[in-house]
Amino acid sequence: MERCLIGRDIVLIPIPFTDLSSQRRPPVIIISNDEYNRKTDDVVVVAMTSNLQLSDYGFVITSNDLEIGSLRRPSRVRADKIYTLAQSIAVRTFGRVNETTFDRICGLLRELTAKNP
Repeated sequence: MERCLIGRDIVLIPIPFTDLSSQRRPPVIIISNDEYNRKTDDVVVVAMTSNLQLSDYGFVITSNDLEIGSLRRPSRVRADKIYTLAQSIAVRTFGRVNETTFDRICGLLRELTAKNP
């Protein structure tokens, strides 16, 4: 394993367009814990989007919600868009959400996976 990514980091990942002509690099937030990240070649992430449209399992963050780095514009965290990715595909780390923001993400994940009343 080349490197170990850190929980709460915001990283860019390459996603090809459907015609494979080029790729975009959307940001994701690493939600897997550091022990998992050290022991495996993967990370578990949630998506971020510039689409600020309301969603049940998301919220808007700004640079004020980061411990390290900054965002060019407000972004919506999507806790309902969960992926497992190889650490090796991360293009670059450009920020880290603070503990309060991470706790909000974890709360939404608990809501998303809770048994229905």
